[in-house]
Amino acid sequence: MSSRSDRDGVAVADAALDPAVTAAVDGDELRAADGRVPGRRGRATRQRLLDETAEMLKSSNYRDLKVVDIARAAGTSPATFYQYFPEVESAILVLAEDMAHEGSALTTIVAEGVWRGRGAYPTAERLVDGFFDFWESHRSVMRVVDLATEEGDQRFRNLRTRLLNEVVVALAGVIHSQRDRHPPDLDPTATAGVLVAMLATVAGHRYGFEFWGIRTDDIRRSMARIVHTSVTGQKPPAPPAG
Repeated sequence: MSSRSDRDGVAVADAALDPAVTAAVDGDELRAADGRVPGRRGRATRQRLLDETAEMLKSSNYRDLKVVDIARAAGTSPATFYQYFPEVESAILVLAEDMAHEGSALTTIVAEGVWRGRGAYPTAERLVDGFFDFWESHRSVMRVVDLATEEGDQRFRNLRTRLLNEVVVALAGVIHSQRDRHPPDLDPTATAGVLVAMLATVAGHRYGFEFWGIRTDDIRRSMARIVHTSVTGQKPPAPPAG
């Protein structure tokens, strides 16, 4: 396949891909929205556009974001934006995909945590903190993902499902491994699904709880106790005296 380079460092491929494609193809080779293969400068330009989109999401409704404003903030032109993304939502979807990859850290907490004995409650606390930290770091993107999911956008719905499903599967496996401590009719996957839904919802509405005077420390403690008991079938440890 022959190619040539433009001023933004993008190698122009002979065959264009679907305009919606902005993810990696051919292994780790990244293509732009029109099938171009970005070079070093092109990748840097694309990343600036993503960074500015993420920054604007912190203070603006995603429907109010304009290509011209994102491009200007990134120091480039709307025409260059369209080389990488067919519309603003496609750029947000890339941000959401990157966020979903980072969500694997939540699964790692479950998979590598100690869920028996004295180590179980600290693991439950780490999982709660992991959800709080994840939602805090990605609040603006998660807000779009949640809204688009509620509105029936299958792209964002699939991404959200993938993000949370990995944690559900890992947690269900831990509960199943401790089935001797649970009632015989308990369904590990259903229990894990309820726990993950609770963790995600509370993490997403943390500031709403604080508005009503509920301290984050108290929310964290309550969630950790629920997670610990639901996973292990045991009572959480008594709080330290004093």
